[in-house]
Amino acid sequence: MSKSVSPRRVGEKEALAVATSVRGSPQKLNLVAALIRNRKASDALNILQFSTKAMAVDVRKCLASAIANAENNHNLDVDALVVKEASVGKGLVMKRFATRARGRSTQIIKPFSRVRIVVREQEAE
Repeated sequence: MSKSVSPRRVGEKEALAVATSVRGSPQKLNLVAALIRNRKASDALNILQFSTKAMAVDVRKCLASAIANAENNHNLDVDALVVKEASVGKGLVMKRFATRARGRSTQIIKPFSRVRIVVREQEAE
């Protein structure tokens, strides 16, 4: 008696990649994810490559992973891939304290985020 196969979390002709612990706030990451939504995968890689935002490095790694998953695991055409979904979620938050004057302290918050990218093979028109 074996475990049943889990169903795919995305549709046919789609591939998924998730970066689970990206060090940065979800708000900053969402600004970068908005740059690549509904764009061709090759264009999105170029946008992230030359972006001045620091978060673009981690989003680019996740996008490259989604493209590799599409090619190797699902046999999709790399040239026809489009970024269907680029969503950002909140992860854990590390809390640290810094000492201040007169015996006080302030809280330092170090947020982590999750990036989920789905690429889809678009039919030729």
